[in-house]
Amino acid sequence: MDAPQQTALYDQHVAHGGRMVPFAGFMMPLQYDGILVEHARVREQVGLFDVSHMGEVRVRGGAAVEAVNGFITNDLHRIEDGRALYTAMCADDGTIVDDLIVYRLASDDILICVNAANRATDFDHMQAHTSGDVTLVDEGEQWAQIAIQGPRAPELLGRLFGDEIQALKPFRIRSVTLGGTTAYVSTTGYTGEPGAEVYLSPSVAGDLWESLIREGGDLGVGPAGLGARDTLRLEMGYCLYGNDIDRTTTPLEAGLGWVTRLQKDHFVGRSALAAQKEAGVPRRLIGLEVGDRGIPRQGYAVMHEDAAVGHVTSGTRSPSTGKSIGLAYVPTALAEAGTALQVDCRGRLKPATVTRPPFYSPTR
Repeated sequence: MDAPQQTALYDQHVAHGGRMVPFAGFMMPLQYDGILVEHARVREQVGLFDVSHMGEVRVRGGAAVEAVNGFITNDLHRIEDGRALYTAMCADDGTIVDDLIVYRLASDDILICVNAANRATDFDHMQAHTSGDVTLVDEGEQWAQIAIQGPRAPELLGRLFGDEIQALKPFRIRSVTLGGTTAYVSTTGYTGEPGAEVYLSPSVAGDLWESLIREGGDLGVGPAGLGARDTLRLEMGYCLYGNDIDRTTTPLEAGLGWVTRLQKDHFVGRSALAAQKEAGVPRRLIGLEVGDRGIPRQGYAVMHEDAAVGHVTSGTRSPSTGKSIGLAYVPTALAEAGTALQVDCRGRLKPATVTRPPFYSPTR
């Protein structure tokens, strides 16, 4: 087995006291000051995440939009240049190969962010389902990525990149120059808070990280690791590939029907998804709030009338609400909000209620 790689920010993580662990083929910081501290930092101030382990694919050419539209469930025709969309990418049987952020830089230039563990398989899948006047390039080694997230993140972005970047609405992308190199600032993220993800050359990633720490000192800026990233995304009900979605789940089952445009003429998996919708989606990914101090964990059985009816895919104690929360697949008939279920927490049945995510909503 190959040794984990280091991102361009490895030295910064060590210098700031990051507890490094292997993750998706890279040594990544699990935490620095503690998951609860870092979670609160992002909810209340601004946190910095190294997400350089994520992959990037560039699609260029006159048929770029049509080519990408052919292997994603969402529709690039719905957005203009300089905008982004969230989507699934499916196999022929309708199951999820990955979930993606697709950036429409221009009609002939598309940047796609893929999940770290799926970099190779995603690129192969895209190549296998692409033809025409396009070129696909795996640019994963050419980019580092820093996520700047929190209610004070726009102010920090403004200090470094100017008023236009500070004022960008969600799911926009703009190019900037850093150290003589082209970078992209995209107002996307995985925390539910305002902010951006910066795609930049690994050669200047360390400098930007230190500039963000220095310029954001009065804003409460600080690093955050994988642990806080997971609790933050789960409070919002965001899916994690490998836990909540994978090659055994479809977008319709996972609550991603809103990014599945069956009215498109064609995309990989469309026929299977249309058939599933017509027949009736058999199960749904739901939110759960668990009582009696039970904490749902991945793999725990979900019970109804003394029978196992599903399983937890992600779960934790929500730092923002103090409640135990989770995501789980259950039969569609049991997926209505308010339905009473139970979770088998190591042999003890804990009461659970179906809840519609997000579990936490910023009130700013």
